[in-house]
Amino acid sequence: MTNMVYFAVLILSLFTAGSSLSCRWLDHKFTQYSEKSLELLGTMANNNSSSTAEDAEHEVAFPYRLYTQASKASAVERLGFVVQILEQVAVLFEETHNSTSWEENTVEDFLNVITQQADGLNACIWSHKMKKNKRLHMYFKRLSGHILHRMGHSAEGWELIRREIKIHLFKVDQLVSSLTRTN
Repeated sequence: MTNMVYFAVLILSLFTAGSSLSCRWLDHKFTQYSEKSLELLGTMANNNSSSTAEDAEHEVAFPYRLYTQASKASAVERLGFVVQILEQVAVLFEETHNSTSWEENTVEDFLNVITQQADGLNACIWSHKMKKNKRLHMYFKRLSGHILHRMGHSAEGWELIRREIKIHLFKVDQLVSSLTRTN
C-alpha cells in the first residue's frame, strides 16, 4: 500500500513538473540570442536613409494592442505569440534585399539567430497546439506589401522595416523577460 502511495506521488509530481512552463532554453539562451539579433540588426542600419519611422507608421500601424493582449495571456500563449513574431520576421527578411548595403553574411546570421530563437521557444511549448494570430499575420503581410513592395524593395523601404523590426525585438524581449521573472 505504501509503495502505491509513493508511486502515485511520483507520477503526480512528474505530471506537475511537465505541465509548468519550465524551459531550460528560455532561462539560459533566449537573452543571449536576443542580444545577438539586436546587435546584428544594428549593424544593418542605413544611416543615409531619408525615411523615418513616421513614414512607416502612416503606412502600417504598429500592433501595440496585440502586444498588450499577449502580455495578459498565459505563459504558453505569450511564447506562441513570440514564436509567431520571430517566424514572421524571418519570412520578411528572406525577401529580396539587393538594394541594401547589407552584407549577405550579416543577413544570414540574423536569420539564423531569429530562427534559432523561434525554434528554441517552440521547443518550450511543443506539447501545446498554438493557434496563429491572424491579425499579427496580416500586419506582417502589410509590412511586406505596403512598405517593401510599394517602395520597390529599396534601401529606404528596408530601413523602415529594419527600424520596425527593432521595436518588435525589444517588445519580444520584454514579453519573454516577464516570463523568466515570474518563473
